Amino acid sequence: MSLQNLARLSCGSRVLDLSLPQVMGVLNVTPDSFSDGGRFLDIDTALHHAESMVAAGAALVDVGGESTRPGARKISEAEELQRVAPVIEAIAARLDVIISVDTSSPAVMRESARLGAGMINDVRALRAEGALQAAADSGLPVCLMHMRGDPDTMQQQTCYEDLLAEVQGFLSGRIQACEAAGIPAGRIVLDPGFGFAKTLEQNLSLFKHLERLQQLGRPLLVGVSRKSMIGAVLGREANDRLYGSLALAALAAARGVNILRVHDVAETLDVVRMVNAVVAAK
Repeated sequence: MSLQNLARLSCGSRVLDLSLPQVMGVLNVTPDSFSDGGRFLDIDTALHHAESMVAAGAALVDVGGESTRPGARKISEAEELQRVAPVIEAIAARLDVIISVDTSSPAVMRESARLGAGMINDVRALRAEGALQAAADSGLPVCLMHMRGDPDTMQQQTCYEDLLAEVQGFLSGRIQACEAAGIPAGRIVLDPGFGFAKTLEQNLSLFKHLERLQQLGRPLLVGVSRKSMIGAVLGREANDRLYGSLALAALAAARGVNILRVHDVAETLDVVRMVNAVVAAK
């Protein structure tokens, strides 16, 4: 896959320029997410936060209605839709930004696409029943993440013979499944799944060798903002992990990662711009 084919991603009515790293702002409309659970449950607060992230320079806003932290409670499609649909509709009506919907639910994918979402971001890599077809029917790009099991079981599934090879093999298999379902490779983004069915040492090794996943020829999305791998290294609680998050953002940008999924948009954009300036220097 040529670099030219990675540079532009059609996201509904908008196009995402991937010639430089882009920042995706996190908007969790959940009561139980690990970092910001309960902060953006009402639509006005959620919309205001989306506005602030777009003003800070976010190219995408990732709206999630179901927490995927370890041990998170599974919710119904109806409850997830009730959380995310009004927020997606409001953002689509008021803001010039690509909306990503963080979901594994076929019903949520279909309704979100109808309301104006421009990307599907699925931690289960479209493995739920009906998800592949819903994503194919939407015509939207999809982000496929590596995970074993579900959030309530994933941390009991961290034994790998060869971590890098197995993550790469899983993502390659999901690309093939998507193509068979009518989702072309040009609509696929890959996420290594930091913190999902991986120990601290595995997360660090996977990050160090991100270039292995670039061999798959698709844009990479990395989401490590405020995650427990930072807390384990630095001894910091979730809301005190900004500097660790920015260090990883700089490393990711320097390694050619295309999308950074973060809580702290303005600070991350400063990092990305500085990295880009050095990379572009003669």
